[in-house]
Amino acid sequence: MLRWKHLANLKLGSTTGSKGGKSVQMQTVKAVIFDLGRVIVPFDFDLGYSELHRLTGLDIADIRRRIGATGLVNQFETGLVEPQAFVTGIARALGITMSVEQFSRIWNSIFLKETLIPEEMLLRLKQRYRLLLLSNTNAIHFTGLEQDYPVLRHFDEHVLSFRVQSMKPDAPIYLHAAKLAGVPPAECLFIDDLPENLLGAQAVGMQAVLFQGHLQLERDFERLGVIY
Repeated sequence: MLRWKHLANLKLGSTTGSKGGKSVQMQTVKAVIFDLGRVIVPFDFDLGYSELHRLTGLDIADIRRRIGATGLVNQFETGLVEPQAFVTGIARALGITMSVEQFSRIWNSIFLKETLIPEEMLLRLKQRYRLLLLSNTNAIHFTGLEQDYPVLRHFDEHVLSFRVQSMKPDAPIYLHAAKLAGVPPAECLFIDDLPENLLGAQAVGMQAVLFQGHLQLERDFERLGVIY
């Protein structure tokens, strides 16, 4: 419900930023910041849960419940636990033993092959703008993604929750991205598939666009004066 509840609150017209409850007039974009999952790379969590079901014999609903009850996922994605401790805790919750390598294969099986944005779009944007990746993710996922998706090399900076110990939609991760971009938040355009994450970006003064496919993104770029 949260995903659609806040759509009406997103100001995607001429005042795409907001700070302290006040609208901020759209400024020239100097940095384009992309979310990763379901914006650059598609994924399906059910693929990973199905692998764990085959390994453990547990129902998928029970696997979800057991993993959720550990509280380890958010800790892992904010860099508070290392991969070995994370895997040990998850394996214990599922009643099995497995190596980090075995778990990583399962954990990364969720990612699908084809990217959601053409590589050419990123190459063109990079010629004119600072290009950043901003993602809630973890060390195991991102290690696999860097190996399997060479397109990630086109980004000037990778702003990752497990490295900066902050997650969207909290303000610090957006402010860190703007600092690395070298421009004020108002000159950053953030693209994400979740409205609550866009609201977080707007709260620090960024411009924001809801990702609904690369063709829609092209129309949004045209509306916002982003040239690529």
